Amino acid sequence: MKKSFIVLAFILAFLAYSGLGAAPVSAAEIEITNVSYDPTRELYEEFNAAFQKYWKNKTGDDVTIVQSHGGSGKQARSVIEGNEADVLTLALAYDIDEVEQAGLVAKGWQARLPKNSSPYTSTIVFLVRKGNPKNLKDWGDLAREGVGIITPNPKTSGGARWNYLAAWAWADKQYNHDEKAIIEFITKVFNNVLVLDAGARGSTNTFVQNGQGDVLLAWENEAYLSIAERPGEFEIVTPPTSILAEPPVTVVDEVVEKRGTRELATEYLNYLYSDEGQRIAGKHYYRPSNPEILKEFGQYYDLSTQLITIDDPLFGGWATAQKYHFSDGAIFDKIYTK
Repeated sequence: MKKSFIVLAFILAFLAYSGLGAAPVSAAEIEITNVSYDPTRELYEEFNAAFQKYWKNKTGDDVTIVQSHGGSGKQARSVIEGNEADVLTLALAYDIDEVEQAGLVAKGWQARLPKNSSPYTSTIVFLVRKGNPKNLKDWGDLAREGVGIITPNPKTSGGARWNYLAAWAWADKQYNHDEKAIIEFITKVFNNVLVLDAGARGSTNTFVQNGQGDVLLAWENEAYLSIAERPGEFEIVTPPTSILAEPPVTVVDEVVEKRGTRELATEYLNYLYSDEGQRIAGKHYYRPSNPEILKEFGQYYDLSTQLITIDDPLFGGWATAQKYHFSDGAIFDKIYTK
């Protein structure tokens, strides 16, 4: 018996030393979901590939990143209704605030990451057909008779709300804060809208692929992407006054706690601020929040444009702007009904 025990112990020791008796060790496979807004598809396709490589080198683990895209407001509602997102990368802070109010995101989320949790910014420009046949130079030109406008619906699209507020900011200055005159102007603009798509990418397809309209009110990055995909067909007009669009990001606390993905999801968002993440944003025509990397892509942006922020007293932040302009029965509903 003693001899058999010694032989068995010798065999086990040999197997342990040689590794033959050990269970194979494989890398963990983890999945997270990024619920984003319409025009970020191409950005996150490239960013996700870069992050997967970074995470593999750092931890040895494989990560699958599921992308979901649509109108920003619609995407936020889908998460509130049960679409489980580990991270949100939406078009404006108000949409994430709604997810916070539903108890899925911790209060104070916007202070958790630099630059108000906006790793990149954008603005609103006009995409017009080559030669700019209608000679559209500024917001006032959009109210002229015979101008066909394509823009998404502010009720479902974050980009559309930025479009609307940029036009409002111009009119506020033009008409010396006369709200009646501002509303008359905005009404004329929306009378010229041919199609109100649910999201920004749908509006781009309507204008670029289906050939409708004279001008697309677009994210700066979406306009440049259209020119890159179909060179020689379009031009970008950057109006002298526009708005600083700040698309924010956050982890969805309730989901990452349930899935055990907080560390991964947090690192995913932090990597947007890395030099590689910032350069990928710049490559896809977003304005990097890192000022040094922004300079590397300065040829794309008209930095002389006056950019009004959502925190300007004119708007008073997203909570005030949403209630005043876009809530049910607010100014946009009255304009659109009229």
